[in-house]
Amino acid sequence: MWLLDKMLTKLIRAGKLVITDYDGKVYEYGPGGPVPDGSGGTYDQPVRIRLTDKKASGHIARYPQVGAGEAFMWGWLHVEEPYDIRDMILYVTGQAKVHGDRALQPQGPMKRLIQKTAAKVDSINLKSKARKNAEHTYNLTRRLYELFLDEDRQYTMGYHRTTDVSLEKAQLDKKALIAGKMYMQKAREMDRPMRVLDIGCGWGGLALYLNKHYGCEVLGVALAPDQIAFCKERAKQAGVEDKVKFKLMDYRDVEGTFDRISSVGLLEHVGTPHYPEFMEHTHRLLADDGVMFSHCCGRAGPPGFTDAWTRKYIFPGGYIPALSELVTESEKAGWQVMDVEAMRFHYSHTLEEWYNRTVLHREEITEMYDEQFYKMWLFYLAGAEQSFRNGTLVNWQLQYVKDRTAVPMIRDYMEEEAARLRTSEDPPVWHLDPALKQAAE
Repeated sequence: MWLLDKMLTKLIRAGKLVITDYDGKVYEYGPGGPVPDGSGGTYDQPVRIRLTDKKASGHIARYPQVGAGEAFMWGWLHVEEPYDIRDMILYVTGQAKVHGDRALQPQGPMKRLIQKTAAKVDSINLKSKARKNAEHTYNLTRRLYELFLDEDRQYTMGYHRTTDVSLEKAQLDKKALIAGKMYMQKAREMDRPMRVLDIGCGWGGLALYLNKHYGCEVLGVALAPDQIAFCKERAKQAGVEDKVKFKLMDYRDVEGTFDRISSVGLLEHVGTPHYPEFMEHTHRLLADDGVMFSHCCGRAGPPGFTDAWTRKYIFPGGYIPALSELVTESEKAGWQVMDVEAMRFHYSHTLEEWYNRTVLHREEITEMYDEQFYKMWLFYLAGAEQSFRNGTLVNWQLQYVKDRTAVPMIRDYMEEEAARLRTSEDPPVWHLDPALKQAAE
C-alpha cells in the first residue's frame, strides 16, 4: 500500500478519499469538504473505497489507469454507496487535472517510453488486423448497443446544444450539423442524385439520414459483419436499399468518384502510420468540386499515445489524434482545410447518458456476458467521460476540399442548413426508458 499511499497523498488536495485496505487498515486523503463533480453537482461526502485483495494497491499504483480498471473488473476494488465507479473516476481525475495529465500516467521515463512504443506498434493497422480490431469492438451482441445507445445507434458524440436535451435529440442535432458542414444542400441544385461515401458507416444512421433529406445515393462501408448486416436490414425496411447500399469492405478497396465523403468516428481506428494512405485514397475518390467531412475524437494538444487499458480491452489499434497530425497529413495529400471546430465537452454529456443507461440494464448485460464484462464496460464509459470532462480530449470536425470554390464564402450556410434540419423532424423517444415501460404496463 505504500506506493499507492505515496501517490494519493500527493494527488488528493480537495474533498476526502477514504481507502480501506484488504487487511482492514484505513487510509484517509484530503482535507474534506464539498468538491464539484464536473457535471453540476458536488461530492459532499467522502469517497470510500474498499480493496479486497492484497495485490490491489500495488497493481493500481504501478499503472493507475490499467490497474484501477482491472482491479474494479476483478472485484478487487469496490466503491461504497452513495457513490459508484464513475464518481470515483471523476473525483480522482478532477484532482489530477490540477497536477497535469501526467499525474495518472506511468511514472518514470522508461515506463512512459515502453507504453508509447507499444502504442505505436499497436497502431499499425494492415487490412487483416483492421478487420479483426473492428470485429473486437463492434461485433458484440446487438442487444448490448441497443441498451445504451440512442434509437439510431449513433456510437459517437451527440451535439448537446443545451445540457438537458435527450440523447436522441442530441444525436439528431449532430446529424443535422454534419449535413450542414458537408454542404449537402448543394444536392438540390444538381441534375442527378448526389453520390456520398460514408466510411466507417456504423449502424447506418447517417447514411439513411442523408438519403432521407437529400435523396442522395450513399455507399456505406465498414469492417464489422454484424454492423453491415444490420445496416442492410435497415435500408431494406426503409425501402431504400437501391439508393443506400452497405458493403463489408476496407475503405482502401473502395473505387469510383463521390461528391461527398464522410468519416464519423473512423480516424480513431485508422492508425497514425496509415494517415497518409487515408488522405491520399480519399483524395482520389472525391470529385474535384466535392467536400469531405471528418468527425473524430481528438487531443486539444500535442500528439500522444493511447493508454494500455483502452488498447487492451476496448479499442485495439485505436489512437486519438492531435489536430496537427490530421492537418499535416491532409496537406501532403493535396487537401485544403476549409473549416475546423473543436467540439468541447459534448462527448462528456453523451458518455454520461450512455453510462446511466448501462447501469439501468445491469441485470440484462450480466446475463448476456458476465459481471466482469459489465464492470469493464462501466469503467470504459466513465473513463472516457472523464477524458472529455476533466482531461484534454475534444471532438474534431474538419471540412476538406480540393477546390476552395466548392463551398460558399460565408460560413453561415452550415448553421442555416443545420437549423432548418433541426425543425424538420422530432427525435424518437428511447423505447427502453423504464418510465415509458411502466406507463405502457
